[in-house]
Amino acid sequence: MSEEQPHANLAVPAFKTEKDPVTQTQNGQSSVWRFGGSDKAAKASTVTLRGVIYMLFDNCSKDVNKTILPLGHGDPSVYPCFRTCIEAEDAVVDVLRSGKGNSYGPGAGILPARRAVADYMNRDLPHKLTPEDIFLTAGCNQGIEIVFESLARPNANILLPRPGFPHYDARAAYSGLEVRKFDLLPEKEWEINLEGIEAIADEKTVAMVVINPNNPCGNVYSHDHLKKVAETARKLGIMVISDEVYDRTIFGDNPFVPMGKFASIVPVLTLAGISKGWVVPGWKIGWIALNDPEGVFETTKVLQSIKQNLDVTPDPATIIQAALPAILEKADKNFFAKKNKILKHNVDLVCDRLKDIPCVVCPKKPESCTYLLTKLELSLMDNIKDDIDFCVKLAREENLVFLPGDALGLKNWMRITIGVEAHMLEDALERLKGFCTRHAKKTETETESLQALKLSDNNLEM
Repeated sequence: MSEEQPHANLAVPAFKTEKDPVTQTQNGQSSVWRFGGSDKAAKASTVTLRGVIYMLFDNCSKDVNKTILPLGHGDPSVYPCFRTCIEAEDAVVDVLRSGKGNSYGPGAGILPARRAVADYMNRDLPHKLTPEDIFLTAGCNQGIEIVFESLARPNANILLPRPGFPHYDARAAYSGLEVRKFDLLPEKEWEINLEGIEAIADEKTVAMVVINPNNPCGNVYSHDHLKKVAETARKLGIMVISDEVYDRTIFGDNPFVPMGKFASIVPVLTLAGISKGWVVPGWKIGWIALNDPEGVFETTKVLQSIKQNLDVTPDPATIIQAALPAILEKADKNFFAKKNKILKHNVDLVCDRLKDIPCVVCPKKPESCTYLLTKLELSLMDNIKDDIDFCVKLAREENLVFLPGDALGLKNWMRITIGVEAHMLEDALERLKGFCTRHAKKTETETESLQALKLSDNNLEM
């Protein structure tokens, strides 16, 4: 019996060898099959993180006598220290044993779950939501898909942050929405460049996406900044799509402010869920919330389009929907505090170790999410062209996988996953230090010393 591999759920490639296509015929006859695969998703699939991660795994080697450390993507749920709270597990078990989660549900989600989400969000909102404002989705990613399909029309464009979450780019490409990028400013703690937004928007712009708390930067936007975002969107006549899936994963001093607080200024469509806060991405439950006291989404038929798209897509599992009220109502503050304490410890650990690695710099400690963005000082290194080259060679030489910033729209940066066990980070940083030492540019004194050593060796051989 083979030994079970640790962390078997982690995304790893199959390492299959591709075969040259062969024309297939019917029983050896001349006629060929009339069907074939569609390439509709081809463009969208090129901008997903999976392709980059799999490429880096392919560059890892069995000849390197080190285990593969997968710190390029984030799924803390596979590590025991991040296991979800017992209250959430009990909620699912109770529904399972009751038999109340075995049926189909309506496209928008079952009413008790929608009501529970509205109550959960209303704690922080001046304009109260009703169950009719909530639509359940199979995770936040499906929420993105539903919203983008609902907004897609000929020549429409959408404003996305740079750096950002690539699934937005992928779904925009799939839905035929033109993507225009606005910058997040590292020198201003990753605030949104509002002047840049006004410069790229036009009469075909339908929405802008705000990710708060921010993935991948790890910042939490202030009340004043979000109000300016709302005022800018109103001026341009566009909605704000606010991705708030990390609202329970904050370990810094800045408090979370929901974008829905500014719904009296601009209509806000919130995307959220329990995957990150409760560390259960495999449960696949999220929601779309319409913060719209003026009824703009109804008059513009966005509400109608969302309902229509939900009618032709799969529902989240009814068993998880039925458990959602208890999960939200019995949320254990101690669980969130423990999880966030581990993440803060990991951030401090990484930032402390990076002080000894001059070519990898963290300009700002993250205060949320499960990632840490670092800037590569390539001028200090030999034979490293860019962030992709850095990460490929790191994978080949150290079996260590980090995500190149290029995948997030940030050239010559690198993202390190902190949602792992601390000992993995300690091992990773030792490997990173060794790699950077080997590839560091030699100083003039070091070069002269090496030349002198070579001359000495040559004289001994004579």
